[in-house]
Amino acid sequence: MRLLQRRAEDGTRQVAAWMDDAWRIVDGYRSTRELALAAIATKRSLADEARASGLLATIDVEADLTARRVLAPIDHPDPAHLWLTGTGLTHLGSAEGRDRMHKAAASGENLTDSMRMFLEGIEGGKPADGVAGQQPEWFYKGNGDHLAGPEKPLSRPPFARDGGEEPELAGIYVIGPDGTPFRLGFCLANEFSDHVTERHNYLWLAHSKLRQASLGPELLVGELPQDIRGTSRIRRDGTVAWEKPFLTGEDNMSHTIANLEHHHFKYGLFRRPGDVHVHFFGTATASFADGFETHPGDVFEIEAAPFTLPLRNPLVAAAEQPVARVVPL
Repeated sequence: MRLLQRRAEDGTRQVAAWMDDAWRIVDGYRSTRELALAAIATKRSLADEARASGLLATIDVEADLTARRVLAPIDHPDPAHLWLTGTGLTHLGSAEGRDRMHKAAASGENLTDSMRMFLEGIEGGKPADGVAGQQPEWFYKGNGDHLAGPEKPLSRPPFARDGGEEPELAGIYVIGPDGTPFRLGFCLANEFSDHVTERHNYLWLAHSKLRQASLGPELLVGELPQDIRGTSRIRRDGTVAWEKPFLTGEDNMSHTIANLEHHHFKYGLFRRPGDVHVHFFGTATASFADGFETHPGDVFEIEAAPFTLPLRNPLVAAAEQPVARVVPL
C-alpha cells in the first residue's frame, strides 16, 4: 500500500491510499499521522485501518502534483514535534566522495575519520537480529519547518556556500503512547545539504546539514525491497544538466535498517509519544562529487521503483538577512 497527503480544491486536507489499482480518499482522516495513531490504538495495520475507515472517490494524483496540491506524506500540526535526522556513510561507495572531500590518504595508518567510520560499518553494521551493531554517523537536520513537499522549492540560505541534492530513502515513524517507535514506511527523499561548507572543515558537518529536506509524494507502507535502483538528475532551463543512477536498499548498504533505527531510537529523547520522525538513510551519489555546481532555478528530480511518483523540487536563493542579534532583557 502507498499513502499520500493532499489538499482538495477547496483546501481541505485529505489522506489518499493506493488500493485496488487507484488512489482513493481515506474517509475521516486529514493526516497520515492521525491514521497512524488510530491504527496504533486499534492494533491494526495501516492498510487495515484505511480499509476499515472506508475508501471514497478516486483522485488524479498527476493533476494534483501539477497543481501543487500534494503535500509531504507526513507532517505534524506542531512542527517542533517533527524531527529531521539522518545517518551518513551507510552505503557501499559512500565513503569515496567523502574521503576525497577531506583530501587525506585512505590507506595504512592514515585513514580519515570518514573512512574509518565507513569500514567499521562494513565490519559491524549488519549484526544478527536482536544485536546492536556498529553505530553510524548521525546528524540533525531540523524540525518540521525544514520539511518541503513535492514540487515545493528548496531554499539555499544566503550564508550557504552550496545547495546540493542527496537522493536517498527516509524512514517515517510515529511514537506510540507508551514510547514505542512505529515505522509507517519509507519515502523517496532529497537530503539537501551544503557540501562546500562541509568540505572546508568536516567539523562543520553539523552546519552543512541544517537545511531543508524534501520527501517524495508517496509513503511506501511495509517492508523495503533489498535492492532499489533509481536515477537522480538536475534540470536546467528545461534540459538535463546532470544525471546519474543511484543504489539503495540493504543489499547496497553497509548497515541494516534495523541497526540504523536502533542507534536513533536508543535515545529516550526520541521516544516522546506523538512525535514524528523522518530519518534519512544516506546515499553514495551526489552531483557535487562530480564537480557539478547547482544554480537557483535548477530542478532536482529523483525517481526509483517501487515508488511510482518522482520527487521534484526547484532550487531557490533565499533573500539576504541581517546578522542575527540577541536582545538582552
